[in-house]
Amino acid sequence: MEKDEIHLRRLPAAAPWGPHAGSEFHGVDFLPEDLNEAPEETGMRVNKKYSCLPAEEKGIHIINIRAIEDIGYDQHESTLLNSLSKNPDADCKYGLYFRDGKRKVDYILVYHYKKSSAGRTLTRRVHHNDSSARSTKQDQPLPGKGVQLEMGESEPHVDYHEDDKRFRREEYEGNLVEAGLELERDEDTKIHGIGFVKIHAPWNVLCREAEFLKLKMPTKKMYQINQTHGLLKKINSVIQKITEPIQPKVAEHKPQTVKRLSYPFSREKQHLFDLSDRDSFFDSKTRSTIVYEILKRTTCTKAKYSMGITSLLANGVYSAAYPLHDGDYEGENVEPNDRKLLCEEWASYGVFYKYQPIDLVRKYFGEKIGLYFAWLGVYTQMLIPASIVGIIVFLYGCATVDENIPSMEMCDQRNNITMCPLCDRTCSYWKMSSACATARASHLFDNPATVFFSVFMALWAATFMEHWKRKQMRLNYRWDLTGFEEEEDHPRAEYEAKVLEKSLRKEHKHKEKHRYFPEETANKWRQRTDKEKLTWKDRFPAYLTNFVGIIFMVGLTFAIVFGVIIYRISTAAALAISSTPSGRSSVRVTVTATAVIINLVVIIILDEVYGCIARWLTQIEVPKTDKNFEERLIFKAFLLKFVNAYTPIFYVAFFKGRFVGRPGDYVYIFHSFRMEECAPGGCLMELCIQLSIIMLGKQLIQNNLFEIGIPKMKKFIRYMKLKRRRSLDHEEHMKKKQRYEVDYNLEPFAGLTPEYMEMIIQFGFVTLFVASFPLAPLFALLNNIIEIRLDAKKFVTELRRPVAVRAKDIGIWYNILRGIGKLAVIINAFVISFTSDFIPRLVYLYMYSENGTMHGFVNHTLSSFNVSDFQAGTAPNDPMDLGYEVQICRYKDYREPPWSENKYDISKDFWAVLAARLAFVIVFQNLVMFMSDFVDWIIPDIPKDISQQIHKEKVLMVEVFMREEQGKLQMLETWKDKDKKKGENCNNHSPRLSRSHSGSLSSCHSYPLDV
Repeated sequence: MEKDEIHLRRLPAAAPWGPHAGSEFHGVDFLPEDLNEAPEETGMRVNKKYSCLPAEEKGIHIINIRAIEDIGYDQHESTLLNSLSKNPDADCKYGLYFRDGKRKVDYILVYHYKKSSAGRTLTRRVHHNDSSARSTKQDQPLPGKGVQLEMGESEPHVDYHEDDKRFRREEYEGNLVEAGLELERDEDTKIHGIGFVKIHAPWNVLCREAEFLKLKMPTKKMYQINQTHGLLKKINSVIQKITEPIQPKVAEHKPQTVKRLSYPFSREKQHLFDLSDRDSFFDSKTRSTIVYEILKRTTCTKAKYSMGITSLLANGVYSAAYPLHDGDYEGENVEPNDRKLLCEEWASYGVFYKYQPIDLVRKYFGEKIGLYFAWLGVYTQMLIPASIVGIIVFLYGCATVDENIPSMEMCDQRNNITMCPLCDRTCSYWKMSSACATARASHLFDNPATVFFSVFMALWAATFMEHWKRKQMRLNYRWDLTGFEEEEDHPRAEYEAKVLEKSLRKEHKHKEKHRYFPEETANKWRQRTDKEKLTWKDRFPAYLTNFVGIIFMVGLTFAIVFGVIIYRISTAAALAISSTPSGRSSVRVTVTATAVIINLVVIIILDEVYGCIARWLTQIEVPKTDKNFEERLIFKAFLLKFVNAYTPIFYVAFFKGRFVGRPGDYVYIFHSFRMEECAPGGCLMELCIQLSIIMLGKQLIQNNLFEIGIPKMKKFIRYMKLKRRRSLDHEEHMKKKQRYEVDYNLEPFAGLTPEYMEMIIQFGFVTLFVASFPLAPLFALLNNIIEIRLDAKKFVTELRRPVAVRAKDIGIWYNILRGIGKLAVIINAFVISFTSDFIPRLVYLYMYSENGTMHGFVNHTLSSFNVSDFQAGTAPNDPMDLGYEVQICRYKDYREPPWSENKYDISKDFWAVLAARLAFVIVFQNLVMFMSDFVDWIIPDIPKDISQQIHKEKVLMVEVFMREEQGKLQMLETWKDKDKKKGENCNNHSPRLSRSHSGSLSSCHSYPLDV
């Protein structure tokens, strides 16, 4: 059957079919035999008040005449109705329903149009056909408030581009009507030049699509949920009483003792489902999901290639498509709705201490968004014990700072340790006691408790992942997602366009080669090109661009970090020239702070740039489905943002101070800049400063500026534009806006990737370098408490309602979290071994200490240098800066003294410490990995009570079907008995008739048997 043809087969009046027999349909419904993909035998049930589309006339709508009559679409009748009605907008609840006030708006399509000079709205071109009596019947516009041109009027000139868009919309909307949807147009809005198409899915379409999508719906069967007994029951009741003040006041959050048995919807088994209230059987979330599936599946063929809703949106045929919010969330006399309840009990900073109403979030936004907020809630809860332990570790460092012998030795001015210059010529000798503050601060984060905290956080990460898996299974059971498998999604519009382009290119080459081939060969070739798909050869240029682009971006990040290093070195040398002693003493702090702030600004800017580049790189790959697109985008964006956020921290942790050289033989960059050195107390304190400023600054700026400020600014700009338009039409301004107009002015939903990405990067800050910053979990906790309510407010009040998407897990993000958890163990092992002084202290304590204490440790870690061995031009310009002549200065390294035979060579102490460091990395990594895997193994993924409930559901479902089968068999036996009795009655009452007319006896038995 051709795409633009519609074959109709009328049903006999005496042969009703399905559960809707005898009822009228507002749409076109496919018969059950047509569901088995028989394109040539497509049958449709058509309401008498629908007109059909002839094969010759393409692109004209199938019109719901009844809907037109119901709302009084005729211009004179509509004027009369509007004059009699006090407020027609109130009847349809200001856009939530069609004009008849009965049919609910499930989805909205928005488009731009141009008005004629006469002031009338050009809704569609009128086709004249004198020879066809029914063509005038078909040339009606969609029901709604758009005004049609009169037959006798001349049509105003409209540019061809707008004409093309309008014709595409006409065909697409006609195809939607064919699919059974009901449409109503509204161009009489407060927004100038914007038209809206309201879409309603009638009951038969909802049932059909629910069966196609295998949606699990609640049946009439209810069963008791297993309850705990004995001591556990008492403990649970006590916990419920304690946590009652922090529970949200929503019905969905209350503990349930009974649950309805759910089963994939089937039209043949409608008697199993609770259809007492058909209006609420499919909630608004489910209805919009069903309509969206039809929108994706329906195509428009008037373009060069078949176009679905995504392509129509991309090409500007429609400017937006979205489901409606349930109503207003603030104001007087607002009817109670789920959106208002979410705003009060979830999207408010005043309820930050309460649990989230996750079930209500899922009911309103769908499973995918519900799982995100559930995961964010579990992550935030798990940060509470981590924060408490981190605070204890920090307080332990504060309590023991005055008892730390190495820092006391560094602060003791009587030691009179003279250190070598930090830079050539301009820097002079300096006293170690001047770094007293840095040494004392380092002990706050570099103490024995830090090692314990690193082990604790590795186990915490493993426990968090297991806890989330169990929580996820509970949600899957509660939300009837057990057994749900994601089916392959529709191909993306860009993929289909690329495939069509490839097939057309091949077909053109084929035609050039075989110009004189018969038609059959061309048909076979066309069938072969229909199965065309993109191969790796087609995508090779995109893959190459991706590889080169990612390498370039990573190289750019390294170059920026290198530039900041040059800045630090040059700034330190410049500040060292300062004549003031206070300026020289604060050189290290000033350089570190300013460099970190530069890093922070660069990271925030590159975050946005890398997000756009990752999307572009994914688009040129042309992934087949939306799921593939999302996974590839996430991988690229995470890789780039991970490198961007952590490269400066990796430099300070593992590279700074490692390749410095020694006095008299320093390592230089560009033959002029000396490599940086760590402070005498080690680089851990600087790592802590770097981590804390980047983590806190990133959270504060991105949360406050990007998530609050930018949306507010966009909203203000849209408000000013609308205000400028309204000033032209005062009457329009005085009218109350329809729901779809209000939602159109909201920000479109951009997906969950930015939300997840922000939290995953934060999870990295909390776990990867936690050995250097034990307070990271605390700051993450404080941020997340605000983040949950901020995101909730954004979803409820700032964004258009997203289409609900079913999902049973958080997808690729779980694998990324597991990867970060494993990487955290390795990184923390290296931070403790190589960045902190934990291992050198242990080696000194057990190998070199004379009295078993840490006295003499600082002197042990310093090597000596004879100032006469300075290279020419590198000695300090002012050697008498300290007031006396210096002959021997000290520097932090394990090297032979100048009086040794192998002076300045690496000493055996260095190799002993290095061996201990590597041994610690191996032991720590394997021990913690084993403990993490043990935690993973000992905690079951599925809670025992949930597995029992799932098994119970299966048993109950089998019982239900067995009873149904037994009922059918009993009914058959009953009918057979009646059949026998009737046969006997026929034999007893008319024996002569039966002998003379043997064929007529069979008529007693030949009535149809329907089970």
